[in-house]
Amino acid sequence: METNSTQIKLVVIDDNQNTRETLVSQLKSTNDFVVVGEASDGAEGLAIIEKTLPDIVLFDIVLPTIDGFELLEKVNTDDLITTKPKMLVMSSLKNECFIQKAISLGASYYMQKPVQFDMLSKRLKDLLKDFSLSDMGDKVISLKSSKTRILDEKISNIFITVGIPAHIKGYQFLREAIKMAIDNPEIINSITKQLYPSIACKFETSASKVERAIRHAIEVAWNRGKIENINNLFGIKVYNSNEKPTNGEFIALVADKMLIEGA
Repeated sequence: METNSTQIKLVVIDDNQNTRETLVSQLKSTNDFVVVGEASDGAEGLAIIEKTLPDIVLFDIVLPTIDGFELLEKVNTDDLITTKPKMLVMSSLKNECFIQKAISLGASYYMQKPVQFDMLSKRLKDLLKDFSLSDMGDKVISLKSSKTRILDEKISNIFITVGIPAHIKGYQFLREAIKMAIDNPEIINSITKQLYPSIACKFETSASKVERAIRHAIEVAWNRGKIENINNLFGIKVYNSNEKPTNGEFIALVADKMLIEGA
């Protein structure tokens, strides 16, 4: 494939055929970029990167064979890739843990799908000008704001009221789960596939350990017999001593309370 010295050489890796074909078509419609390869899985994408040595790789985190995180690691250590490309993530995963992990593994930028092509085009050009992540403001890593600290305090006060002690592991996991449910209430419907794995990623543990630790934290509250405090907290008689909520029910209940109070 012929290119000129002013064109940015790109490899596109995405397992969604429609997304990939649309993006490739958009890139090819300009004179600024040339797509030197495309792939539907991480292993195929790595082979193309080795062969073409692109300037930038556009890729998703969720990929077959090897995922985006492993792809980042392999690109960094692959001796066949003599000129390391800039790595730009385009993903529907918006949890801060995934963003931080991608950046720590060498991603130059992280954009959340759906991506507007004009913004993507600008970022691609910016990457080759060696702009730092701190200079690119949109959707990279959210800094912990005063609003977040206030939310942490409110959730901690609820835990104190219902009898969940701060020293147990489930305390941190449960607080993180509630914050995620406030940010994205729909995640309660994917508690096993998204919520637990996201927390596990952040705390470098397994999803099953997260689930067990949260369940233990709720059991501790019930065993301490502070059911009346829980009912008073939510303003209605939600539970009695024989009705312990599931993890999802408790997370959703606290998250809903926070949202109603303007979290």
